[in-house]
Amino acid sequence: MRVFLAGATGVIGIRLMPRLVSAGHEVAGMTRSHDKTALIGAFGAHPVVCDVFDAAALLDAVSAFSPDLVIHQLTDLPDEREEIAGYAERNNRIRTEGTRNLLSAAAAAGAGHLLAQSIAWAPPGSGQAVAEHERLVLEAGGAVVRYGQLYGPGTYYPDDPPPPPRIHVDDAARRTMALLVAPSGITVLCDEDDG
Repeated sequence: MRVFLAGATGVIGIRLMPRLVSAGHEVAGMTRSHDKTALIGAFGAHPVVCDVFDAAALLDAVSAFSPDLVIHQLTDLPDEREEIAGYAERNNRIRTEGTRNLLSAAAAAGAGHLLAQSIAWAPPGSGQAVAEHERLVLEAGGAVVRYGQLYGPGTYYPDDPPPPPRIHVDDAARRTMALLVAPSGITVLCDEDDG
């Protein structure tokens, strides 16, 4: 399957990309940073440098790859957990305008399926953007994956897990692989002991 992975170098994308390649999928890994193309190439994926807010360039990039599946793992989050509130507006823009642009590009490219990340908790001041993001994906016939708060290497909780709902980032990537052709709807991925 041809998979266009938007957000390929994010905390889940960077773990999902090698799994997709090793499973035999042809993968285009999208990043907005030229500095990350070598990393994407090292995983055996095709690097695509594009900003989700440049709708015309995004349309060209997705269409040129002609994917069967588009995976939306895009976020705009800071490196430090204490700075999350200051990034809320930027991340909400990814969830709304960015999602609309990616859905339009996927539809124009004839992608048969869309899988989009979401969250399994209600962040302060972002509930409306999360709901809009999920509505857009579901109305387009895509599947939504609501992840618990991520913990493990490279996350905001590298050593101690956060309160539930939560999921280890490696487990999140592994379990996402089973959802590549999931029907339209919402799946929640969190630790089994979260109930």
